[in-house]
Amino acid sequence: MANFTTHFTVAAAGGALVGALGWQAGLWPFVDGFPMAGLVALGGVVPDIDADQSRAVRLIFTLMAMLAVIGCVSALQPFLSLAELSGMGVGAYLIVRYPLSTLFKRFSVHRGIWHSLLAAMLSALVVAVVSYQLFIQTATQSWFFAGAMLIGVLIHLLLDEIYSIDIEGRRLKRSFGTAFKLYDYGTPQTALLMGIVMASMTPWLPPYGALQDIGNSVRALWS
Repeated sequence: MANFTTHFTVAAAGGALVGALGWQAGLWPFVDGFPMAGLVALGGVVPDIDADQSRAVRLIFTLMAMLAVIGCVSALQPFLSLAELSGMGVGAYLIVRYPLSTLFKRFSVHRGIWHSLLAAMLSALVVAVVSYQLFIQTATQSWFFAGAMLIGVLIHLLLDEIYSIDIEGRRLKRSFGTAFKLYDYGTPQTALLMGIVMASMTPWLPPYGALQDIGNSVRALWS
């Protein structure tokens, strides 16, 4: 299978292409091309969050810890002093970065549910919620950012499948089909849990009308 460097490099190149093409097409301003590229690159390593000792795990849980700090401070700012906010922020970071990371690794399996189309959709929806609710981006920007994450995860899954093909030996490796799948067929309960999480996010998602506007803009490019 492809390693961290390969996944990140390919996704980063894809992100740069997505960011530039979208700007040239007028889908987003020049400045938004950078987070678009960054989210595609990040999505390129997200599925390996289920690999116990991978750099992807450390990177993603560090980013999640930073988001936890931002969310904690934003929510509690009206009620706590600066010293208390600092303590809560440090606590939120440490809890997410270490105990939560350890717990996640304890119950996750590599090439399991996180290597699936369902997880790709969940990752995109998380970005949409965080962008819209935490960073107060517009609905259109938030859905574009979600799309960037989705593209990055799909790049990862497709790259894993490509590496599962032994061209010289003219055979398919045992890992073929374990990445680009709808869900983890061996543990359907994880798909059910992920579906419940996605459904629970519905009230916090950006308005769906922005998706129609995006679709109209994309169709206009081909007319």
